[in-house]
Amino acid sequence: MYNILVCDDDKEIVEAIEIYLSQEGYHIFKAYDGMEALEVLKKNDIHLLLIDVMMPKLDGIRATMKIREYSGIPIIILSAKSEDVDKILGLNIGADDYVTKPFNPLELTARVKSQLRRYTQLGTMNVESETVFRTGDLCVNDDEKTVTVDGEPVKLTPMEYNILRFLVINAGRVFSIEQIYENIWNEEAIGVENTVAVHIRHIREKIEIDPKNPRYLKVVWGLGYKVEKIG
Repeated sequence: MYNILVCDDDKEIVEAIEIYLSQEGYHIFKAYDGMEALEVLKKNDIHLLLIDVMMPKLDGIRATMKIREYSGIPIIILSAKSEDVDKILGLNIGADDYVTKPFNPLELTARVKSQLRRYTQLGTMNVESETVFRTGDLCVNDDEKTVTVDGEPVKLTPMEYNILRFLVINAGRVFSIEQIYENIWNEEAIGVENTVAVHIRHIREKIEIDPKNPRYLKVVWGLGYKVEKIG
């Protein structure tokens, strides 16, 4: 059974989400501001966090930033704001997905399932034979779910890991934004340019010595992205 933490200062929304997700067999923990969410995370084994942006004491953005200092659990931002700038901000500070209120319960449930599936694949629940992918001094160990550059560990979120793994396995090949999105998110790519671009930028900042002049993760103007194949 997966443990999901729902954090929103609107108790009716929290109760509604609990009803939807409990029907899917998830165990729901509840918090009503960012400070409460941090306390719940410290005391319980939480597999996914749904968190609102606008809350008292500690908002969802700052709470997510604090959580990302020590945890890579999937985080889905909930907000009434629908502008692209707000979505980008949520992704910029480490969220894996973004759902705008009012949301369709079926869509929210599908996104939760999708994030948990990826998180499970990155954890120890699935035991696979060791598979190591290298290009230059960039190494992705898909058995240990680790990434190193020049022998130094790189801390990625589950979504960042999936994107990098996909590109490293296919090193040298160029993929469009739509192709990356559909391969990683497993859904049709509609208006996803900013979502993919933000994750790519985060990966580049973590694996490149000089992100503005990347050695590995490169943009191919007008076509998409690729990881350079280095002997």
